[in-house]
Amino acid sequence: MASSASEHSLLLSKIATNEQHGENSPYFDGWKAYDQNPFHPTENPEGVIQMGLAENQLSLDLVEEWIRKNPKASLCTAEGVEKFRSVANFQDYHGFPEFRQAIATFMSKARGGRVTFDPDRVVMSGGATGANELVMFCLADPGDAFLIPSPYYPAFYRDLGWRTGVQIVPVDCDSSNNFKITKEAVEAAYEKAKNSNINVKGLIITNPSNPLGTTLDKDTLESLVAFINQNNIHLVCDEIYAATVFSSPKYTCITEVIQDMDCNPNLIHIVYSLSKDMGFPGLRVGIVYSYNDDVVNIGRKMSSFGLVSSQTQHMLASMLSDEDFVEKFLATSSKRLVKRHGVFTKGLEEVGISCLKSNAGLFCWMDLRRLLKDQTFDGEMVLWRVIVNEVKLNVSPGSSFKCVEPGWFRVCFANMDDDTVEVALKRIRALVGQGKKAQEQAQVKSTKKRWQSNLRLSFSSSTRRFEQEGVSVLSPHMMSPHSPMSHSPFVQAKEYWDLYSSV
Repeated sequence: MASSASEHSLLLSKIATNEQHGENSPYFDGWKAYDQNPFHPTENPEGVIQMGLAENQLSLDLVEEWIRKNPKASLCTAEGVEKFRSVANFQDYHGFPEFRQAIATFMSKARGGRVTFDPDRVVMSGGATGANELVMFCLADPGDAFLIPSPYYPAFYRDLGWRTGVQIVPVDCDSSNNFKITKEAVEAAYEKAKNSNINVKGLIITNPSNPLGTTLDKDTLESLVAFINQNNIHLVCDEIYAATVFSSPKYTCITEVIQDMDCNPNLIHIVYSLSKDMGFPGLRVGIVYSYNDDVVNIGRKMSSFGLVSSQTQHMLASMLSDEDFVEKFLATSSKRLVKRHGVFTKGLEEVGISCLKSNAGLFCWMDLRRLLKDQTFDGEMVLWRVIVNEVKLNVSPGSSFKCVEPGWFRVCFANMDDDTVEVALKRIRALVGQGKKAQEQAQVKSTKKRWQSNLRLSFSSSTRRFEQEGVSVLSPHMMSPHSPMSHSPFVQAKEYWDLYSSV
């Protein structure tokens, strides 16, 4: 006898069946659209181009070159197989000492060498996702909350709260000051949460920002440290894009700030990863670096649930200890990122699309507010469906990042080759071209409506005069308000602009 899905769910845990994973979001729906119809320059040139994935693929050739020159770093080569047994049998959740030292050194170099890190404070985890969750398990209980300035990474709901039960309290930031975080906004969100009987355990910031691609200046960081210190709550700094800074202003990390401040270091924690800076998301290298001894000790025990594999540690310890390689990689990556960012933003500017000024990250915060039919989040979703399903670009709508203003989109530019970037820009030009034409048509129709309105007023006046004289006059033809329109959830691009021009 067949049983229903609801009956099956009764056999599962509340964690397994709740909706706190956050994947019921356009952010992930766009990925599904890409997975179902992925772009390929020859095999599927009309497919969806993946611009919703923040991957750094621009300098992987340097990594491949290093691997070819250093076969001993791999256990799967004749030169490296002699280390296989000792590496394969390694189980210490502290990690290889040489790996932790290499990570600490690389973190310093990625921050311009202005700070140093203690390898004994390096705690491993399975990517930044695992690192974020590990920190939450250490710092908060179910029902506790963390403040996060918006817009913020959509998967934070999964990473921070799905299994831990931790809540997110947004700190609203908007375009009036280029989405900058202010102490006043943080204080307002904190007080509102307290008045709602929400126990706020800390503040989480991403620096550089995802999705904005901006960095926090020293004054802002100092004000935030002062705030958490005053209220005796934690500060978690997500710095996974630290080495993606490609132009001024220079990057200021939280370690650089607190070394010159009188604050409680036990409240400061850093989440790091090699997924973005090195382009290694598949290697699942996540790091928790805390100035709190208890968090380091407890986190290390918890890390047993998501360790970095010993084989990965072995290879990266060798790679990241190669100072010449690291310096070359960081310098080349920065140059390639600034070039790609310039090509992409210039291409957008040529068709009248602006982006928030940025100096870091693997994406742009694109302003499409003028293309919205309605300045609402419903209007944003209509445009997003057109872009994904008709223009065939997976970009991420601002609402999925909890942006307070409709019409902003995150678009990634570092996960493709130069030719694919040109194809994407060509598609965006076509979208904007259709939109411009629709806007011109709407303007013409608006002018025509005003002319018709004036004509009707004049006509009505004449009609009354003629009726007084016994003359019959026919009224002008009006289009029925019940004209059929498409109700498809995925509006065709042409239909969208036809609707736009009809208002």
